[in-house]
Amino acid sequence: MIDKLGVPPEQLILAAEQTLYMVFVSLVVGSFLAILLAVTLVLTNDNGILKNKPVYMVLNTIINIIRSIPFIILMVFIMPLTKAIVGTRIGTTAALIPLIVFITPYLTRLFENSILDVNKGIVEAAQAMGASYYEIVRYFLLPEAKGSLILSITTGTIGLIGATAMAGAIGAGGVGDLALTYGYERMNTPLMLFTVVVLIIFVQIIQTVGNHFAYKTRNH
Repeated sequence: MIDKLGVPPEQLILAAEQTLYMVFVSLVVGSFLAILLAVTLVLTNDNGILKNKPVYMVLNTIINIIRSIPFIILMVFIMPLTKAIVGTRIGTTAALIPLIVFITPYLTRLFENSILDVNKGIVEAAQAMGASYYEIVRYFLLPEAKGSLILSITTGTIGLIGATAMAGAIGAGGVGDLALTYGYERMNTPLMLFTVVVLIIFVQIIQTVGNHFAYKTRNH
């Protein structure tokens, strides 16, 4: 099967490694930034314990603006920023910047909804016990939302896999670049089919693992 794809096995392995690298790094950084933004949005909204309309409006507007930009356009639009940070506009590492910018507001909305679903009585009970704002977030809000947060990360990871495939358009490497350069441009149908199957397998594994841990968390 692999011999009929028109590319050496080493190149297939490298493409898979590049995709996993882009997904993992951007997911870790994006999740960290997203949880900070989501908590800030929850605390500063009209019903939050740290109500602050200006902060909420600014963050909410920025997140909405970034989320409204299609990823392929976002990649091109922030190329100067990518060049300033990484030193180049193309390549696997360069793709991390637009991927992080893309996934952060996406995850922020998912995390925000997960935290907002936490029973308000839990927060009121924490306040009655004299818990600080940090303690309320660290020991009450986040643990209660853990199962939903895991599913949010799972959804975000799958979204990132699709984005890394599009990142192949700017020479980011990975499975997407392999499909475009050696599949589409050379009319190599078997290779294109193979890359689709690989992406489907990635998604199925991630979704299964995410569902498993979310179920265990909610039934612990």
